[in-house]
Amino acid sequence: MAQDETSATVARQGANLNAMLFKRLSVCTTERMPDAVQDSIRGAFLICRDGSCCYPCRMSTRRLFPPVLTLLAVQAAQAAQTSDPLASTAKQAGALKDKIIDFVLLHGPALLGALIMMVAGYIVAGWVGRFVDRGLERKQLEPPIRMLITRITRVLILVLATLMAADTLGFKVTAVLGAIGVAGVGIGLAMQGVLGSLVAGLLIIFTKPFRVGEYIALIGVEGQVHQIELFSTTLMHPDRSRVVIPNRKIVGEVLHNYGAVRQLDLVVGVAYRTDLNAALSIINAVLQQSNRVLKDPAPAVGISMLADSSINIAVKPWTSLPDFGPAKAELYQAIVERFRERKIEIPFPQREVRMLND
Repeated sequence: MAQDETSATVARQGANLNAMLFKRLSVCTTERMPDAVQDSIRGAFLICRDGSCCYPCRMSTRRLFPPVLTLLAVQAAQAAQTSDPLASTAKQAGALKDKIIDFVLLHGPALLGALIMMVAGYIVAGWVGRFVDRGLERKQLEPPIRMLITRITRVLILVLATLMAADTLGFKVTAVLGAIGVAGVGIGLAMQGVLGSLVAGLLIIFTKPFRVGEYIALIGVEGQVHQIELFSTTLMHPDRSRVVIPNRKIVGEVLHNYGAVRQLDLVVGVAYRTDLNAALSIINAVLQQSNRVLKDPAPAVGISMLADSSINIAVKPWTSLPDFGPAKAELYQAIVERFRERKIEIPFPQREVRMLND
């Protein structure tokens, strides 16, 4: 009887030791293990699922701390630790997926409504902009003014659509406008040059010192005005290159506006013994026959200088901007050919040197 009590006591102590070792092992591993692995470890240490000891009921068939079973438990714990990162990653992905689904279900209607408003605002802005541009074109307004009013109309519609979309999403529009105002002050200080060009562009558009198609010269460059925008003006140079000038460089500078026509400045020299009336008559006839020379205003022809070797005749016809370059070469060629036909001499510079004997 005493021997049975001793065996039972030893069995209880062994079971308690097994339970303590199992708890220490499970601190880092068992809570993250699959149920099958946990059951294997519990079976090795003779621990039930509720944490109680099942050793007394099997003490007659088990020994304390079976080495093989202990090794099996350790290997199971190591396998659980190896597979733990994959299981954790899968769990995090599942949690993220659940959050995304919850967000879509909660805010989906608002997001869809905001997207519809933005798309509708973009379509309406384009339609209204084209309608306004056609209306202003019928009133024969300048292209820069039409472009400015059209762009302002489109921007206002897009801003209104954006505010409506933000309100649909739950943003406080008043707070957003306040933040935009504060940010606008900082942006204005950082973009003084750009804003200066914008203001200068508005002044050019409304005061109209020049228009598209006119030929101007300023700050060392010249060309035909090709486009006037809010921030810059583009000139087309006679060599077909483009000159882009910031509008802030134009306002306040001396501007030479040639308009839509230009005047050629030609000089033809004839010998001193030439019949001047005949020479002037030939030049006037050449100008009348040229298709590139404008009849109104009438060209100016007259003697401009009595040079060392010739009498210089100034020829100043008016041409349109596209004909300005070609007309010069054609008129010179025609005058030379007509002078040769009428035996009118075009002298070249020469000097006569006389040698006197002592």
